[in-house]
Amino acid sequence: MKNFEIVARVVEVLPEELDATQRMLVEKAKEATYRSYAPYSHFSVGAAILLDNGETVVGSNQENAAYPSGLCAERSAAYYAHGRYPDALFKAIAIAARDTDGEFCDAPISPCGACRQALLEYEVLAGQPVQVLLAGKDKVYVLESVKSLLPFAFTNFS
Repeated sequence: MKNFEIVARVVEVLPEELDATQRMLVEKAKEATYRSYAPYSHFSVGAAILLDNGETVVGSNQENAAYPSGLCAERSAAYYAHGRYPDALFKAIAIAARDTDGEFCDAPISPCGACRQALLEYEVLAGQPVQVLLAGKDKVYVLESVKSLLPFAFTNFS
């Protein structure tokens, strides 16, 4: 038996340490949480994706009584971005959430497995890493690539 360790590089920064583009993306993700439809979980998530054409697309989680018919914020934004701008490539994504009390989560949250796989496909399409910004109340985790979130990703897309 051989053991090995998988390590993802994550940098924790204060919001004011982000560059202007990163700050804008985080703010748009936070704003998107207010467009969430979460009457069941009361957990509102927002995502903002920066495209290489300069556009920023946002999405929020949308729940449905016929669970699991809803959609996560990350996939909501990704699918809209690619549908609206099919030739644009993803550069970065920011994700933020508000908890059941309506307050922004202290700790940054991470995408679910389905969203990780969906985002990874757009990273592969881009042919370059897509930066991930996971925004908490007073800190942001910065990951250099979606692949960091899904080390054993299924990437055989042929």
